[in-house]
Amino acid sequence: KGCYGLGVVVGVLTGSAVLAVPAAAQNGSVTYARDVAPIIQESCQECHMENSIAPFSLTSYEEVTRRARMVRRVVDDRIMPPWHVNRTVGIQEFKNDRGLTDNEIRIITTWIDDGMPFGDEADLPAPREFPDYNQWQFGEQFGEPDLVVQSEPFTLEAVTQDKWFRPIVETGLTEERWVRAIEIKPSFPNGRRIVHHALAFLMQDESTATTLPAGQRSGGGFGGGGGLFMEWAVGKTGEIFAEDAGKLMVPGSRIMWELHMHAIGEEIVDNVAELGVWFYPKDHVPPHRTVLAMWDARGESDIDIPPGQVAVTQDFHVLQRPARFENFQPHMHMRGKAMMLEAIYPNGRKETISVVDNFQWNWHNNYVYAEGHQPLFPKGTTLVVTAWHDNPRDNPNNPDPEQWVGYGD
Repeated sequence: KGCYGLGVVVGVLTGSAVLAVPAAAQNGSVTYARDVAPIIQESCQECHMENSIAPFSLTSYEEVTRRARMVRRVVDDRIMPPWHVNRTVGIQEFKNDRGLTDNEIRIITTWIDDGMPFGDEADLPAPREFPDYNQWQFGEQFGEPDLVVQSEPFTLEAVTQDKWFRPIVETGLTEERWVRAIEIKPSFPNGRRIVHHALAFLMQDESTATTLPAGQRSGGGFGGGGGLFMEWAVGKTGEIFAEDAGKLMVPGSRIMWELHMHAIGEEIVDNVAELGVWFYPKDHVPPHRTVLAMWDARGESDIDIPPGQVAVTQDFHVLQRPARFENFQPHMHMRGKAMMLEAIYPNGRKETISVVDNFQWNWHNNYVYAEGHQPLFPKGTTLVVTAWHDNPRDNPNNPDPEQWVGYGD
């Protein structure tokens, strides 16, 4: 069984109410061309386009109206776009917030309820230009990567269960280097159609590292050394680190890939993923090391979900040094319902940092805190990770509510 069925990934370093009316409605009926199309372009088409992971496109009026009933439901319930953080608790400022505003939701639902008028074609925005996914997205800023590590190829059958592919590949690095940016790129177009997510773990022995304080060194092996190096999912290409931070790579390092793939009804041959790495100049050592820390929420009881019930697990993690958190990312599977991150400070004060209370297992949302809003924790802070799993019949993601469910892939 895999060991990441449950966890959180964080980057460390009295008046009367008035119902707002969509602004567009003040100038006449809400139309697709003027009001709805820009929202769909900005918030939906990254996934709902040809050769992407979504099962259908939303790039035209016909495609949107054909699925209008479903669009209305998932938008009104805040299921789509996939941004599931609770908007009333914890930090609310994010760099990558792709959720719809209340006004945008009202525009879409009003338009559908009013019969979905197209409007004036002259009001249509220009078609969205999508990146060339065969190219490195960070290449425009940094040029070609300094190092590229490719997974072994994998062929996925047309009809099969989800597969997790975990090859280990040498990086070929011959000198100690600090990393400025990392990007993961599945093969295009077919890789983006079948890869749910890709993880790259850095396995290295840091015992002889010369640019890393002794107290921060660790041995090699799975989870040792650099730990989780980077991940990819639709909506997260990679990471450019703050100018005062980076990741360390040493000679002899290896990458262990984890590619989670799902069948799409046709055989996909020789699918690969590539890892692109951009280094700082050789003489540059950033003052801070950034890590993707994976904290478990199973506690001592492990995951043990009786049929038809909701189970709660919790675990505690004490910081051994001061830290700035860059992001919050819950990770659960089909029966995952909610996850919460809290902090208990050394003086006893308790604070809720982030809550995802509408977890959707199809999405690896990474909630990246905006500049100036990243939480700062002193040494000795206790992090409390709480997870809820939902095993009743009314969970639409539950394949079998009669099963007694434990831990695993």
